[in-house]
Amino acid sequence: MAEQLEVRIYGDAALPTLIYLPGLHGDWTLVGSFRRAVSGRVCFVEMTYPRTLAWSLEDYAEAIETALAERGIVRGWLLGESFGSQVVWPLIARKRFQVEGVILAGGFVRHPMRWGVRLAERLTGGVSLSLLTRILFGYAKVARYRYRRAPEVLASIQEFIDRRTELDRQAAMHRLRLIARNDPRAVARETKLPVYAITGLVDPVVPWWFVRPWLKRNCPSLREYRIVGRADHNVLGTGSRLAAAHVLRWMGADQGCFASTQRASSQSKSDSRLR
Repeated sequence: MAEQLEVRIYGDAALPTLIYLPGLHGDWTLVGSFRRAVSGRVCFVEMTYPRTLAWSLEDYAEAIETALAERGIVRGWLLGESFGSQVVWPLIARKRFQVEGVILAGGFVRHPMRWGVRLAERLTGGVSLSLLTRILFGYAKVARYRYRRAPEVLASIQEFIDRRTELDRQAAMHRLRLIARNDPRAVARETKLPVYAITGLVDPVVPWWFVRPWLKRNCPSLREYRIVGRADHNVLGTGSRLAAAHVLRWMGADQGCFASTQRASSQSKSDSRLR
C-alpha cells in the first residue's frame, strides 16, 4: 500500500497534547475551524488515515501508537470524531500510549443503530463517484459562503473535495464495516480515564438520544456530555467555537476561554449538560 498514516503537529510541545482522530472521511480536512479555535492553547496533533481496505481497528491503533512514538509523543488526550471514536477504545485497551483523557465528538461506543451502519455501507457502495463529486461540490458552494472570512477553512474544504476518489469511497465502506462489527462496551465500562462527549443537536448519524443514556448508565468515568444547539454531527466544524471552549476546559487549558464563550451562548437553550 503506497499510502501511510500522515501526521501534522501544531503548537508548542510543552502545551497539553490533543490528538485528533478523524471520522469516516479519514482526514484532517474538516477540522480547520476547530484547530484555529484551540490554537495557542494545546499542541494539536491531527491525522489522515491511509485509504486501506484491510486494516482492523487494532491496526489503526498500532499505526497511531507508532507514529506518535516516532515523533516523541508519549501522552495526551484523545479526540475521537465519529469513526475516530472506534479507534479510541483499542488505544485505551492496549495501554501502550499514555492516554490522559478521552473526548468523543459525535462519537460512540457500540453504534446504537448497527442496521443503519450496514444500510449506509450499501448506499455508499451504490453511489457512483461522479454523483458523489456533484454532491460534494454542492456542499462546497455552501461551505465557501459560510466560511468566506476564514481562508484556512476554505483551503481545507478544497482539499476535502480533492481527496474524494474511488479508493477513498471504498475505504469509507471498509470503515463502515469495522463500525458494524465493533463492540467495545467492555472497555468503556472498565476504563478509569476521564471521558467527555460532545455532539450537535441535529445528529441522525450517531443519535445522541441513544448514546448519552447508555454512557450515563454504563460508563462510570463519564464526566460530562454536551449537546451543542446549532451544530450537527460534525460538531467540531459546525460548532467549532463552543466545542473548542468545552474541550479546552475539560483539558484544563481554557485560560478563561470557556467563560467568555459561555456568556456569549447563554441564550441557547439547546446546549445541554450531563455531569
